[in-house]
Amino acid sequence: MNAISIKDDSGKVYHITDIKSFYKHLLDFHSVGSSLHEENGHYFTVNDDFRSKIKKLYQESS
Repeated sequence: MNAISIKDDSGKVYHITDIKSFYKHLLDFHSVGSSLHEENGHYFTVNDDFRSKIKKLYQESS
């Protein structure tokens, strides 16, 4: 499986190597409202737009 690239809050590229686990984590811990997610030194503001973006990437990778 190829890594999926997204930009973090500071504009740095982050490569998601397991989109299924990343998306599941968002559903389990960041499913509503706005929160901050840290992943390997990268920070992402998780809100409805971000969740939609990751959901789309997850669906496209399946």
